[in-house]
Amino acid sequence: MRFQSQVAVALATLPAVFGITPESMLAANRYGAAAPNPSGDFAIYTVSNYTFETAERASYWNKLDLKTGEISVWYAGSDISEVVFVGPTPTSIIYINGTNAEDDGGISLYSADANSLESAKLIASLPAPYSGLKAVQTECGDIHFLVYTKAYPNGTAYNEALASTPASTARIYTSTYVRHWDTWLSQEKNAVFGGVLKGGNETYSLSGELTNYVTGICNVTCAESPYDQSDESDYDISPDGNSVVFLTKDTSLPLANYTANVIYHVPFTGTADDAVPINARGSTKYPDAQGASTSPRFSPSGEHIAYFQMNGINYESDRTILYVAHADPEDFNVTALALNWDRAPDSMAWSKDSETIFVAAPDLGRERIFPIPLSAGDSYVPKNITNEGVPSAFYVLPDNTLLVSDSKIWTSRDIFTITPEGDVVKTYFQANLVDPALAGLKPEDVSEFYYTSNTSEIKQQSWIIYPEGFDESKTYPLAFITHGGPQGAHFNSWSTRWNFKVWADQGYVVIAPNPTASSGWGQNLTDSIQGRWGLYPYWDLVHVWDYVNENLKYVDTENGIEAGASFGGYMTNWIQGHELGRRFKALVTHDGSTSTLNQYASEELWFMNHDFSGQFNQTGFVAGSPYYDWNPLLYVDNWATPHFVVHNSLDFRLPVSEGILLFNMLQTKGVPSKMLNFPDENHWVLNQENSLVWHTEIFKWINYYSGISNATSPY
Repeated sequence: MRFQSQVAVALATLPAVFGITPESMLAANRYGAAAPNPSGDFAIYTVSNYTFETAERASYWNKLDLKTGEISVWYAGSDISEVVFVGPTPTSIIYINGTNAEDDGGISLYSADANSLESAKLIASLPAPYSGLKAVQTECGDIHFLVYTKAYPNGTAYNEALASTPASTARIYTSTYVRHWDTWLSQEKNAVFGGVLKGGNETYSLSGELTNYVTGICNVTCAESPYDQSDESDYDISPDGNSVVFLTKDTSLPLANYTANVIYHVPFTGTADDAVPINARGSTKYPDAQGASTSPRFSPSGEHIAYFQMNGINYESDRTILYVAHADPEDFNVTALALNWDRAPDSMAWSKDSETIFVAAPDLGRERIFPIPLSAGDSYVPKNITNEGVPSAFYVLPDNTLLVSDSKIWTSRDIFTITPEGDVVKTYFQANLVDPALAGLKPEDVSEFYYTSNTSEIKQQSWIIYPEGFDESKTYPLAFITHGGPQGAHFNSWSTRWNFKVWADQGYVVIAPNPTASSGWGQNLTDSIQGRWGLYPYWDLVHVWDYVNENLKYVDTENGIEAGASFGGYMTNWIQGHELGRRFKALVTHDGSTSTLNQYASEELWFMNHDFSGQFNQTGFVAGSPYYDWNPLLYVDNWATPHFVVHNSLDFRLPVSEGILLFNMLQTKGVPSKMLNFPDENHWVLNQENSLVWHTEIFKWINYYSGISNATSPY
């Protein structure tokens, strides 16, 4: 299936280009989601870019007129970090300036009219790096707001810039979960703070001190919200400003072993002592609801609180279910909506009448928006109202249309409105029609196919991405990209880390499969990876390769390469030791697992306990254990294909020793190999300069072995 463009005329006005390069992709504009004002007259969003010649970043805010479609610069600068529409008029705002006059690591809070920023008034200087602003106007005209920052165990806000430096750098721990993602954990934990702004007409003053709603809720562990490295999506404030909800990990369980969350309800005028759990394990009529919760959201009426929750207590990729609770601490009366729906929604927006919840969920390689009415029973099957792309955010406007900001493989940002039935009302912005770096990218660059595998009853999907100037009568080397997770998917979305079109425009046809473990084709396919890391997905990938080899005559499989990150990196290491590895000219592993016996060097032990069907112990050294059976090192004697290794020092999920082990073994075996390390990057490579090196070195390697380049050496 090839996608058909509706923008050929517009594309014809753009300058001709010969594909998108890593440098142009990394320097191109990056767009935030368009957030509308309360009357739906306009929306604002951030834009940022990077200039390699000067090594400078620039950022600004755009204003989109939702009536005329006109786009203009709203604020030229980066010091406004967050904006909330709140106050007496539809253009009243409160915003955060990421610094303050004291230059003490804190922030400034301002009020303004969005149409006259030059008249902004300073409300307060806050002596900590607060963020995650949410605010509502109360009946009396005051503004109640929420922010978060790290807090000391005594509940006061923590500011690293003002904190004393201890004489020793020692860290001491007495329980697991000593570090996470790229950070060693400390006694300071995130907490949600509430404050009151007195006044009106864009003139306010901070009344009293901020209230900490989280710190002090303790059992086996202590509460933290937003949880660890999450954000303001973990809490909300009611429309009348009288109530707050927030989620935290279940404090009765060890952090490293379980995914369970609890959502708390607390009066705005209360403290952590007044917090009441909404969905504590075993407290609702859904005893299976034991797992992670996300996204608590008040309805516009203030009468309900919606949230998502999984059942599995140690499974981070279980199916999420939409629940609605009454906003009544005396009786939350939690009810599931569309309980049996075989999809896993992950974001939401309430309709203005509080009768429908719009959710986004992975679906067949896309992230689609589905309306779910409050009346939905267990067997209700939602119908999607969007098709292509993955939304970054969506908002319900006063006329009940939805303002959607999404991306696709061929465009970094589209902004449009749709009706609740799915009809597109107006398309305001398409990055591939505006940004010179994206000129020429179009839906026809992308296709998909379904293939049969012996591991599942359903057919599985794969994306095809074509190079610039693709000619079906010619042949192009295969770039076979395996996704991470393993529970996850290759989606029809833009990426600045693994951008399929950038890879294709090196001269490849990119094949991006969604094998066993992929999300969006039903929970059974996602769950089937458990205990079978090197089995089901490997054979699925073999079937993908066979399909391409037999059916896509324009793909040169003789000179193909394979690459993957995270679980995709593990699978690359597994492929290296098996027959599929001999079908590629080169392999690329980015931050992958080399020895499954080392899984407990990670931080989220719940992940290993689930995916490897139990805790690691001495049985892990014996055949029959997933830890043993799916270890790539069992097949090290078969390693032969030239192999590029990337592993970053701040990756605590998959420690850098895994990459060093892989590289050492390749070198010992005499397999052509090269290692790239970034000491300041984590599981991802985010810095543009580092990312350019990442692309340059990897493409130098694969282009040599695939024959695309005329280089005399891959080094």
